[in-house]
Amino acid sequence: MSGRKKQSRWRGVVAAASVALLVLAFLGTLVFLYLKSQGDAPVFKTETPKVTDIVKKAVATGSIVPRREVQIKARVSGIVKELRVQPGDLVDKGMLIAEIKIVPNMAALTQAEAAVHKARIAVKHAEAELHRAERLSGGGLLSERALSERKLDFNLRRAELSAAHSQLQVVKEGASRSRGETANTKIRSTVAGTVLEVPVEEGGSVIESNNFNEGTTIAVVADMGDMIFLGRIDEADVDKVRTGMAVNIRIGAIDERQFEGKLETIAPKGQQIEGAIQFEIKAALNPEKDVVIRAGYSANAEIVLEEKSQVLAVSESLLQFEGDQPYVDVETAPGVYERRDLTVGISDGINIEVKDGVTAESKIRQPQPKPKG
Repeated sequence: MSGRKKQSRWRGVVAAASVALLVLAFLGTLVFLYLKSQGDAPVFKTETPKVTDIVKKAVATGSIVPRREVQIKARVSGIVKELRVQPGDLVDKGMLIAEIKIVPNMAALTQAEAAVHKARIAVKHAEAELHRAERLSGGGLLSERALSERKLDFNLRRAELSAAHSQLQVVKEGASRSRGETANTKIRSTVAGTVLEVPVEEGGSVIESNNFNEGTTIAVVADMGDMIFLGRIDEADVDKVRTGMAVNIRIGAIDERQFEGKLETIAPKGQQIEGAIQFEIKAALNPEKDVVIRAGYSANAEIVLEEKSQVLAVSESLLQFEGDQPYVDVETAPGVYERRDLTVGISDGINIEVKDGVTAESKIRQPQPKPKG
């Protein structure tokens, strides 16, 4: 019996040990899974505020153009007989730039020739009547008054013949020679400056400028010493700008150069361009002797709206918002962060002024991206 009791006791011990081992294994597994699920503690990147200059600007896009750009038009219809200028030439006011050859209108030419022929016949008749009146007056058969009337009629017919000849010359040549140089066929510059464009060629046809047609442009002349920036500004900024403000102009074709200017004009009415309301502005461009600025250069104009020097600022990417209230998360202890509401000032789109809420020593946590969905 004693042997059976010992054997039974050992079996109980083994069973108890097996159960204990299973319980320990189970607990160990639970601990392992828990520790694994916790992972490493998250590490957040932080930034500190900085003291810097902040300049708030309004940006306008446009181009550089001459202040005065004059189109020289043809005054008569015809064919370009000669061109005296090319783009880039300097011209003075009154300088001859082209000459037009008249191509007469056949109906007008026929009518003018008929008027000359009719006037010539009338002159011959009046002359014959005058000679007869002079003979009769010499014989005492005609009064002085009647002779005077014959002389008057003869002079009137001569004037009509002269006018008919002048009209015929106008039809043929564009002007009357009795008035000197045929100015209508000789195109002269009305202003001094640089020839920007000559859109016609010798031998090409031109149309005269009149009440119903603006006429063919012979040349475009402008003063390249007086250039302006012509651009557009968004409606969100137009109420913040004023004439007389300083403008910094950057020309795309001239690298690493900034030109100073002064805002002269702001359009009172906006135009819808690509879905946005924009207003036209003009700014005078201060000339620089060592730089050649050509008409039509694309450019951007920066207008300083507000500027502050050496203020405490943070990157706008650090800001978070609850409604309209901006705030940041500031580290108060390793791995511990506290919300701080901010009072902010001006912004340049990258940095924003901080008036209250953080100090230069604050460590601000970078916002974490929100999970999708």
